[in-house]
Amino acid sequence: MTATLRLALAQVNPTVGDLAGNSALIREWAARGAEAGAHVVAFPEMMLTGYPVEDLVFRQSFVEASQRALTRLAADLHADGLGETAVIVGYLDADGPARLGADSTSPVGPRDSLALLHRGVVAARYHKHHLPNYGVFDEDRYFVPGDTLTVVRAVWADGSQADLALTVCEDIWQAGGPFAVAASARVGLVVNINGSPYELNKDDVRLPLVARRAQEAGAAVAYVNMIGGQDELTFDGDSIIVAADGTLLARGPQFHQALMVHDLPLPEADPDAPDGHLGAMRVERVLLPTSWAAPQGPAADAGIAPRLGDEAEVWNALVLGLRDYVRKNGAKSVLLGLSGGIDSSVVAAIAVDALGAEHVVGVSMPSGHSSQHSRDDAADLARLTGLDYRIEPIQQMVDGFLSNLNLSGLAVENLQARVRAVILMALSNQEGHLVLTTGNKSELAVGYSTLYGDSVGAFNPLKDVPKTLVWKLANWRNTVGEVIPENSITKPPSAELRPGQLDTDSLPEYDTLDPIIMGYVDGDKGRAELVAEGHDPALVDRVLRLIDGAEYKRRQSAPGTKISFKSFGRDRRMPITNRWRES
Repeated sequence: MTATLRLALAQVNPTVGDLAGNSALIREWAARGAEAGAHVVAFPEMMLTGYPVEDLVFRQSFVEASQRALTRLAADLHADGLGETAVIVGYLDADGPARLGADSTSPVGPRDSLALLHRGVVAARYHKHHLPNYGVFDEDRYFVPGDTLTVVRAVWADGSQADLALTVCEDIWQAGGPFAVAASARVGLVVNINGSPYELNKDDVRLPLVARRAQEAGAAVAYVNMIGGQDELTFDGDSIIVAADGTLLARGPQFHQALMVHDLPLPEADPDAPDGHLGAMRVERVLLPTSWAAPQGPAADAGIAPRLGDEAEVWNALVLGLRDYVRKNGAKSVLLGLSGGIDSSVVAAIAVDALGAEHVVGVSMPSGHSSQHSRDDAADLARLTGLDYRIEPIQQMVDGFLSNLNLSGLAVENLQARVRAVILMALSNQEGHLVLTTGNKSELAVGYSTLYGDSVGAFNPLKDVPKTLVWKLANWRNTVGEVIPENSITKPPSAELRPGQLDTDSLPEYDTLDPIIMGYVDGDKGRAELVAEGHDPALVDRVLRLIDGAEYKRRQSAPGTKISFKSFGRDRRMPITNRWRES
C-alpha cells in the first residue's frame, strides 16, 4: 500500500535578520503551495532568520526573537487557513544560552534547527547533526550538534501512513550519519533543507550526492536550497527530488525563486519500524494526524529545469550577488569608474543586468595618459547599456598635487588612481550611490592595484573572477545581446597610468599567470608542485612573492561574490605578518 504525498519545495530568497520579512515570505509561498494542493511545503535552512547568521548567534535577544517568530509563524499560518498544510522551515534555536566557542560535546547551546508547523503549533523539531567547519563554514564555532533523528509519521484521512525523516544541509554531505539512521528507521522520504552556497559547477556535484544519500537511506530524498545573495555568498537554488534508487524526478532552476510541486508515492509506514538508538543517532518518531486526501486530477510533476553553461552560471551568480548586496543593504544605485577596459566594462554590464541602467552611474576620468580609444570605448559601453554616463577629467587635479609634492615614477601612477577614488567617493557622498570597485582575482592575487585608489569601493563583483574568465564572460554576455564594446575585449589590457603602459610590462600573460594563481591560492600547492606541473621556476618564484606580499592589500579589499572553491576573504585566511616562503 502506498500514500501519495504532494510535496512543494519553496526555493526562495530570505534576508539575514529580517524575521518579519522572512515570515511574510514563508506565508506567501506556503499559501501558493497549499493552493497547489501540497500536503507539505518545505523551505530552506534557517529560512526564518536568513543564513548564515554568523555572530548574531551569540546575541541571546536574536535567538529568543527567532524562537518567538517561529511560534507566531505557526499561529499565523493557521490563521491564514493553512493549518492542514505541514510547513517545514529552518530557524535558529537554542536549548541553553548562546555562547562563544560552543564545543560539539556540550549537551546544550545554540542549534541550527528545523521545525514542522501544523495546525497552529510546532509539531516536530530537528537539530542539525553534522556541522561543517571548512571553507566558508564555521559552524563548530556557533552550534551544538543534534543527536536525534526526527521521523514524522504522517497519517492521511483514509488511514494510510508514511514516514518522513527531517534533516538539514550538511547532514546530506556526510555518509553514515542521519541518512544511514533513516535507513534503519525504514522511512519513505528524507527531507533535507539547505543553505548551500554557490561555486562554479557545484550543481554537477549535488545530483550524484543526493542520489548516493537516497540509496543509503533506501528512501526518496527531497533537497530544497535557498537562492539569493548574502555578503560574499550566493545561493543558487538547484533543488532536487530523487527516488529511492537515485533516479532524478525533479530539479529546480538556478538563481531564480521557484515552487516545485511534485507527487511522490511513498511506501506505507512499517508499524514495526524501530525507534530509540539506531547506530549514530537516536530516532524519535512523531505522529502527525492529518485530514489529507489523495491528490486529485493529473499528477503534479515539477519537471527538470535545464542546466546553465559555465559562463551563464557565473554571470547569473554575479548579477544576483550584486543585486542582493545593493538591495538588502538599502542602496538604490551604484557608481563605478569607466575606463573603457575589460574589467570596468564587465562590472558595468553586470550592474545594469542586476539593477537596471537607470540605477547605474559610470564615470570616465581621463588623465593625460588616457588613450582616445579608451575614452571612446567607455562612451560606447554607456551607449550600449544606457547607463548614466559622466566625464570628469583628472589631469588638473593631479597637477595640483604635483605642484605641491615632489613625486615621480610609481608614486605619480598611484596618485592618478587615488584622485579617481576621491572623485568616486565624493559623488557617492553627494548623491548616495554605492561605489563598485572593478579589480579581478588575478590582480588581487598579485597586488596589481592601488590601495585607496582603484581598489576603493563597497563591493567588487569580480573579486573572485580570474582575468581569463573575465574575457570569457564578456564574450558570453555579448552573445545574449551586445553590451560590451568589442575593442574593450580584444585590446591589450592597460592601466594607462604612464605612456604606452601595458599589464604585461609588470605581469606575465594572464593565460600563464592564472594557472599559477589557481594552483597556489585555490589548490594550496607549493612551489615544487607548481614547477613539477611545468611552470617556469623563476616565474613561479616571482608570482608567489607577489601573492604573499599583497596580503595586506587583500585584507582591506571590498567584499565580492564568491564563485570559486577558494575565494579571498571568507575562504582563504592567511596571516599578514608571515615569514614562511616557498622554496
